[in-house]
Amino acid sequence: MDTLDLARWQFGIITVYHYLFVPITIGMSFLVAGLQTAWVRTGRDRWLRATKFWGKLFLINFAIGVVTGIVQEFQFGMNWSDYSRFVGDIFGAPLAIEGLLAFFLESTFLGLWIFGWDRLPRRVHLATIWLAATGTLLSAYFILAANSWMQHPVGYQVNAETGRAELTSIWAVLTNSTTLVTFPHTVTACFLTAGAVLLTVSAWHVFRRNQDDVFRPSLKLGALVVLIAGVGVMVTGDLQARVMTEQQPMKMAAAEALYETSGSASFSLFTLGSLNGDQELASVRIPSLLSFMATGDPSGEVEGINDLQAQYEAKYGEGSYKPIVPVTYWSFRLMIGFGGLAMLVALAALWSIRKGRTPRSRVLWIASMSAIALPLLANSFGWIFTEMGRQPWSVFGLFTTSDSVSPSVSTGEAATSLIVLTLVYGVLAVVEVGLFVRYARAGAPSISDIADPSSASSEDRPLAFAY
Repeated sequence: MDTLDLARWQFGIITVYHYLFVPITIGMSFLVAGLQTAWVRTGRDRWLRATKFWGKLFLINFAIGVVTGIVQEFQFGMNWSDYSRFVGDIFGAPLAIEGLLAFFLESTFLGLWIFGWDRLPRRVHLATIWLAATGTLLSAYFILAANSWMQHPVGYQVNAETGRAELTSIWAVLTNSTTLVTFPHTVTACFLTAGAVLLTVSAWHVFRRNQDDVFRPSLKLGALVVLIAGVGVMVTGDLQARVMTEQQPMKMAAAEALYETSGSASFSLFTLGSLNGDQELASVRIPSLLSFMATGDPSGEVEGINDLQAQYEAKYGEGSYKPIVPVTYWSFRLMIGFGGLAMLVALAALWSIRKGRTPRSRVLWIASMSAIALPLLANSFGWIFTEMGRQPWSVFGLFTTSDSVSPSVSTGEAATSLIVLTLVYGVLAVVEVGLFVRYARAGAPSISDIADPSSASSEDRPLAFAY
């Protein structure tokens, strides 16, 4: 592999790894805020214990997410300096706002929440976690605005003298139509992921009849959040597909491996064959579904890869403008499939605890334990589809990925950073999973431990903070 390939692998690994923590952070911040609100309003101990328990798991995830997020931004100066040089005036603006405004809001009020227990008035302390949660949402918006500009560049002009893209309207960038459909789709996926975390951990305790007063309501909450957010993901995903078809028709064509322009285009659940347009062995198809997804009309016309390739060659010059079709095809289906499976598990879990029942099915046990992984896989494949489907562009129609790589970085240097960062992230994964499992299995603290932190077991002290 050359420098470009290594740089792309490194960016992909770090991005997917970092995004394992982002949806949990965003979703759980609001769920923890909701649990604390329930405690403030009702005064019931079980809601306070739930807040403390889920808050601890949220903080573990947040800490690792911050570390991996910092490295993520360093990527643009490491392996992608030509990209940064060309689009830095535009791409850097929403990222700067995110760092100076959203992350500042998020981290400041999260610190007040951590150390404000028994120091701030109860309602003021409650406000800190809601403000921190709002900060996570704003961070997501500004980062998605930057990414959406790569998908659909607006509010810029290219300076012929400097050869750089320059910002002409920050408002256009922040209100990009791509951002407006991507943000709700991403946020609903975050709640789906956070709900699955509650479902899996709570199910582990409920199956053991451990602290039912805390974990049965948490299981119900997690399952409901997964189901409601899942519906939101489907609705917003439908809207996003139509905008994507309008702005990046090649990506939608590649999602179906559709080589010839077609009306009433079907959608294949799976296909056996090479996906190169002439060696399809077998497929299971839903008639007219692709046309409906792409245009909102079951008989609508969807442009094929071959016609789009010819159009792009005429517009941008010779070269291949096709993404890697098997990657886009299968990542699109895996994204949908894993998200759908999470909803089915949530529905089964909710049914199993109806009217005070205790679930005993081993199949449901296995499914519940896997629920936490399903949205994470769906999110990862969703981002792989989004970014790989845009290739060969780093900024669609404006700047290619091959032009974006740092010219001064050698193949050896790129390989070294890839290996080192992958190993470091492997260590972080062990730390994250170890801490998460350890504190998840420990269960919720008792009221006596909350009232007197010094009485907590040594296992609970390291992450108790000011609890």
